[in-house]
Amino acid sequence: MGNYDDIIGLPHHVSAVHPQMSRIDRAAQFSPFAALTGYGEAIRETGRLTEQRVELDEDVKERLDEKLRMLQYRIEEQRRKRDREEEYDYPEAAITYFQPDDRKEGGSYIAASGRVKKIDSYEQMVVMLDGTRIPIRDIVGVEDEPE
Repeated sequence: MGNYDDIIGLPHHVSAVHPQMSRIDRAAQFSPFAALTGYGEAIRETGRLTEQRVELDEDVKERLDEKLRMLQYRIEEQRRKRDREEEYDYPEAAITYFQPDDRKEGGSYIAASGRVKKIDSYEQMVVMLDGTRIPIRDIVGVEDEPE
């Protein structure tokens, strides 16, 4: 006679007091759990690369300033056309700028191209027609696009 021969033929016990657990809830008891919540995200964030901001020399800053002034002149020229009810269009430009990272030191360089709506000297922003706002202090390159 084996160890369990006396109970092997008995029916499965069903509690009269406690409801039977569903298969999904029963399986959840044995599923793995994250002992260190957020650890995987922290590792990915640490491994994410950022670039350091490059300090521009005075010559480059002067050239950028000149390009922004020319862009401003072209915007004002288009506004005058609009005021005279002539056909007008905002000038196109490709602007490269540094965008600081929200979570860690450094950031990334982004190239935005399109039509420039205005250069806001009060807020020190270049505003693109699509709504993109670029801080002038973060601009590292401006290229005119052919009209």
